[in-house]
Amino acid sequence: MFHDYSDIKEMSRPYYDDLPPMSRHDRAAQFAPFAALTGYDDAVCETARYTDCKRELDEDGINRLNSQLCRLMENIAERPEILAVYFLPDVKKSGGSYNVKKGAVRIIDSYENSLVFADGARIPIDDLCSLEFVGIENGAFV
Repeated sequence: MFHDYSDIKEMSRPYYDDLPPMSRHDRAAQFAPFAALTGYDDAVCETARYTDCKRELDEDGINRLNSQLCRLMENIAERPEILAVYFLPDVKKSGGSYNVKKGAVRIIDSYENSLVFADGARIPIDDLCSLEFVGIENGAFV
């Protein structure tokens, strides 16, 4: 049952008046590779991206942070410069990252429970891990 197509090999292609022949470029495009799983590579990269888990402060850490916040409240009129370590939750997946912000604190927003810096940045107090004052000499602000 071998057929070598010798009866149609010498025939020319059919031509239709209402359908012109396709260009080589357009014919090649039909067989071009395509991404069957659009966005798959992005999803794999996102899954591989590392995020930290938020660590809960122990009792000593909470007490230390509370005393620093009280000290900040007492001296807020002087706009003290602080170094704050805080947790920033990730918007795409669980976890987040720990960041450091250095700057002068303008106000403590009790409505939103956050620190507002002179440059407009806000840090929720619930996400604070540690707070240190910068530019202090002998217990007084410089």
